[in-house]
Amino acid sequence: MPTGVALRDVREQLFDAAERILLRDGPSALTSRAVTTEAGCAKGVLHRHFDDFDAFLAEFVLDRVDRMDAQAAALRESAGTGTVAGNLVDALTAVFGSVAVAIVPLITFRDELRARLRQSWPAGVPVLTEACVMIAVYLAEERDLGRIAADADVDTLAPTLIGAGHLLFADRTGTPPDRDAVRRMVTTVIAGAVP
Repeated sequence: MPTGVALRDVREQLFDAAERILLRDGPSALTSRAVTTEAGCAKGVLHRHFDDFDAFLAEFVLDRVDRMDAQAAALRESAGTGTVAGNLVDALTAVFGSVAVAIVPLITFRDELRARLRQSWPAGVPVLTEACVMIAVYLAEERDLGRIAADADVDTLAPTLIGAGHLLFADRTGTPPDRDAVRRMVTTVIAGAVP
């Protein structure tokens, strides 16, 4: 690899390379050498910007969690429009169609990464807990609009939807579930909450 080449937005270039590797080859293929090779830069570049590889991975995971803010905003804006089930299908497909499914095994695969994430993310798996919050906020807004039952327990519905969605999308090597499969799951989970 050439050295001395100026890289624009090195962190983002390295994060994007890590995402490509993670999606293509899984967590066991994610090494500092693989990331820098994929990014087209010298290995030392990663270590100049991060204390070590687990520090890099922790910041990568948190960066990808931050990217969910746009999805959360779009879901909140959909409250009161379309159907509740349709909005949830779109949101779950977006969450699990992203790198989120691949991040879960990465976190479970690396003890040191989990330890580092605990320093800034005290409970749960970051992408999944953030998705639960996103869904719970949306469901609360729909409850306030009267589109789901006033007594609907959104704090139970949200993790139920995330857990069931994760199970549907968990096989990264197979074909992702089709929209009908996601819709069946969503309508089953929310059936008791929809008036």
